[in-house]
Amino acid sequence: MRSPRGTLAGVLTGVVLVAGAGWAVSTRLRSPADEAARRAAPAASLVTAAVERRRLVSTVVLSGTLEYGSPLPIGLAGVVGGTAELQRATRAPHQGKLREGAVLMEVNGRPVFALRGRVPMHRTIAPGGRGDDVEQLQRALRRLGYSAPSTGVFDRATIAAVTKFYAKKGYQAQQPTLTDRQTYDTLRKSVQTAEETLATEKRTLDQGRDVLPLKVRLTNAKADLAAARAALKEAESRRLTPADEAELAAADTAVRAAEERLLEAEQALDAARNPPAQAPTGDPTGTPAPSAPTPEATAGTRLLELRVDNARAGLSAARQARDLALEEAGEARKSRLEELRKAVRTAKEAVVTAQQALRQARRLSPTRLKVAGAGKDVAAAKGLLAEYARTYGVSVPPGEIVFLPKLPARVQKVSVKPGQRVEDEVATVTSSSFMVTGSVEAAESELLRTGMDATIELDTGRSHPATLTAIGDKARMPGAEQPADGAQPVLLTPSSAKGLRAGVAVTARVTVGATEEPVLVVPVTAVITSADGRARVRVEYATDKTKDVEVRTGLTADGNVEVTGALKEGERVVVSGA
Repeated sequence: MRSPRGTLAGVLTGVVLVAGAGWAVSTRLRSPADEAARRAAPAASLVTAAVERRRLVSTVVLSGTLEYGSPLPIGLAGVVGGTAELQRATRAPHQGKLREGAVLMEVNGRPVFALRGRVPMHRTIAPGGRGDDVEQLQRALRRLGYSAPSTGVFDRATIAAVTKFYAKKGYQAQQPTLTDRQTYDTLRKSVQTAEETLATEKRTLDQGRDVLPLKVRLTNAKADLAAARAALKEAESRRLTPADEAELAAADTAVRAAEERLLEAEQALDAARNPPAQAPTGDPTGTPAPSAPTPEATAGTRLLELRVDNARAGLSAARQARDLALEEAGEARKSRLEELRKAVRTAKEAVVTAQQALRQARRLSPTRLKVAGAGKDVAAAKGLLAEYARTYGVSVPPGEIVFLPKLPARVQKVSVKPGQRVEDEVATVTSSSFMVTGSVEAAESELLRTGMDATIELDTGRSHPATLTAIGDKARMPGAEQPADGAQPVLLTPSSAKGLRAGVAVTARVTVGATEEPVLVVPVTAVITSADGRARVRVEYATDKTKDVEVRTGLTADGNVEVTGALKEGERVVVSGA
């Protein structure tokens, strides 16, 4: 039989269930008016955003890959060692850091050194060589601690520095090969042989066996010329010859004898004409008395006068004979001088003819030709020896140095293995610093400038500062493909390599603009441009009530824009709605 307490509990449970069912039904039942009001659209309201004061930063975002920068494929400029035999790698390059002066690899047991420089290795640097590549090698040796000059000439001091550098690395600098030494010795002996031949031919020519008659003829011609000149000189110094002088002396004697006879005749005539008078006896005055000439006296006077006339005629004849002798002597002297001058001219012609014949004989004689030919042979042999000697000695083969623009560097890729032939590319080196390569749209690239600040974000959440290094073609890595759809490649350089790892995908943000201090910003959609070109915003000053405020816009970033005007921080501006 059930107890009264159990019956009461059952009744109460039933009442609760009935009441709950009634409440549930009442909540689902609505009048038609209530249902229409529930389904009607809510009243329109404004969508607003607060005016904020903060620092605005505009960025260009791109995805990229973190890599070592400036990849550069490298190959050898020529043979390694002194011969062009088959070139095989005996020690391949290994990946990792590469310092200046280090051995990049070995070919046929010879080293290939890495040195810093922008002039590529393109030839064998041999003794006496000069140029920019030689000066570049000298600068590298000085950086490595070797006392090389800076002359740009591969001289003895530079050769000594190269020899020490090789020795310190455990190698011997490239010496002349056996073939080089044999060639040098052959050229040296050729010079000696040519000099001996020239000496023999000169000795034969000096003996003058083939031109001796012409030499004698020339000697005689010169002697004849000297004699002719001496005779002419003597004749010019004397006016008369001894015969002329004797003839003239005889004429002078005849003239004097004629003068004496004329004088005697004149004296006799004068005496005959003027005899001495005798005074008469007893004349007190002593005056002689004139006497009349006798017939005998007159006849004697006429005879004396005849003698005087004959003496005068003889004197005139003697003088004429003297003048004639003197004139004949002058004519004879002229004729003699002309003959002597002609003899001098003839002797001169004989000398010139003999000299010309001797020169022609010497020039055309077999011995002379042999001497000339031997002289040319000596000059040619010496020229070949000198030219070969300029490049003979310690040298640097073109394949034993690789000049890289920057060192230290990293060997990123190895293209040859030990035992393989060395033909083209042997490795790819990069700089030891990281770079981020990516691309941006053409429109965004116009906002970018080299030197802009950037931030690199890793997938771990860490960020690293960086700098925009290059845009466009300058940012394209060797071998990289052209970005699609006209996008422009971009290159960024991290400020530090700490915590970075090559080959990681990163997100980079390049800062293209930023405000120096916090400024008022509103959403870009809140700014309205009027028909007059002025910008304004709608400020809500009460519920669903707005007013227009004119503003000036500035930097835009992340959907917000810098504004200045009659706005205050915290005010709300309409961004959408009515």
